[in-house]
Amino acid sequence: MKVDLYGTAVLLEEVGKVIARGGTGVTISSQSGHRMAQLTAEQDKALAVTPTEELLALDFLQPDRIENSLHAYQLSKRANAKRVMGEAAGRWSDRGARINSILPGIVVTPLAIDEFNGIRGDFYKNMFAKCPAGRPGTADEIANVAELLLSPQGAFITGADFLIDGGATASYFYGKLSEDPRS
Repeated sequence: MKVDLYGTAVLLEEVGKVIARGGTGVTISSQSGHRMAQLTAEQDKALAVTPTEELLALDFLQPDRIENSLHAYQLSKRANAKRVMGEAAGRWSDRGARINSILPGIVVTPLAIDEFNGIRGDFYKNMFAKCPAGRPGTADEIANVAELLLSPQGAFITGADFLIDGGATASYFYGKLSEDPRS
């Protein structure tokens, strides 16, 4: 929580203080923030706009309210997307700058390859088989979206999060993965 949630909030705040007029930024977070139970509108707003120094004091972020390390990670990633929205409508907007968030699913990297071959390998193989894309993503696919968001062609996009996971989250809630107790 201190790194994934608070650290990102500090970076967004500090860069938001110095970003040049017309500047733009992109955070890379995770699909995981979309794979947890919905929070209340009040909790989402608190994640977006609570002053950074008070963020970790929110009641629903206290250790006794966190179920396990996955839940902490998911909350952190949900907070990242909400902070981007809050900053886009606040500090970054005040400076005439844009900020967006990319939320990738599993992307083929050396770490992911280790995971495919590790104890969660069957989970990932099942997810890929049952998601609409039928495969993991590539770094180039994530970079293509970042390029759009950072370019003049993305000039009307700010405060948005882009879920790039080959449809895995959609399938988790509404497709083949929702029917599978292993997912």
